[in-house]
Amino acid sequence: MGMTAGEKKAWGKGFEEGVNSVEEGLPGWFGTFADMMTLLFAFFVLLAAISTMDPVKLQEMANSQGKSLGSKIKAQGKAEEEGEFEPIKNLAAMKKEMKEAIEEMKKENPSGDPPIDIETSAKGLIVNIKGDFAFPSGKADMKKELEKLLDTEIIPRIQASPFQVEVAGHSDSDPMPKKWQKFYKSNWELSAARGATVVRYMIEKGVPAPRLLAAGYGDWYPRGIDSVKKVNPMYNPLTLTWEDPVVRVDKQGNETVMPTVLSLNSTKKQKSANRRIQITFINPPHHGKKKGLSGKAAKDAELRDRTATNYMDD
Repeated sequence: MGMTAGEKKAWGKGFEEGVNSVEEGLPGWFGTFADMMTLLFAFFVLLAAISTMDPVKLQEMANSQGKSLGSKIKAQGKAEEEGEFEPIKNLAAMKKEMKEAIEEMKKENPSGDPPIDIETSAKGLIVNIKGDFAFPSGKADMKKELEKLLDTEIIPRIQASPFQVEVAGHSDSDPMPKKWQKFYKSNWELSAARGATVVRYMIEKGVPAPRLLAAGYGDWYPRGIDSVKKVNPMYNPLTLTWEDPVVRVDKQGNETVMPTVLSLNSTKKQKSANRRIQITFINPPHHGKKKGLSGKAAKDAELRDRTATNYMDD
């Protein structure tokens, strides 16, 4: 049964009053809420932009959850034979292997410190070998102790992994004595020669040459720089000075004195730690598609990744 004329008029009047009772546009609180969410989003984007991602810790976290970020964790194969290593497929596994090696060294020599230690950075997993253990003073000829360490602990793990490896020499801040300058004019030449010596030895022992990089940092990358970077993500190690410190002033007027080469070589212990060979298992690049590449560039990037994986599988 249809509405009467009076009912239609009443319904229309009620509808019009209902429409007029609602204000046009969004509620007033919604604008403030949207502004807050936008600011929060910008804040977290900024945090992500200035943070330094540690690929080793990221992989450890993924492994602890039983899944991987960016790659699959495969079940281990057959038990390793004596003197051989199972494939080491990610940086977290390499860190675990090196920790076990250090613990074995501690058991074999409880009275002394192991000649190596490990740390992680955005670049990858770093193995530090004490320079006084590895080389005679002022020379780039490896000691027998270093050869044994490379043969038993380092080279087999390189061969069982897919990573590119950088071998870098480092020195303390003491100037090169005149009696050694006929061979090496400065710490740059000596540190680079030591890195190259270790690389040549690894190649002779069967490590494929394309996987190795030789470098020399001289006295310009003392230990402690990476710690400063972790505390202050905005710090740029390339601004490191020799003696006169750089002073940073924040918006509140607080001053922070940046470290210098000499300040990180002020004690014998610091100098000893700075004389080192640094072996870095470099964080592998993503495939070409993940880099935003396309066409031939993407195929070339994927070919490089597959080549690195083939070294591990072989």
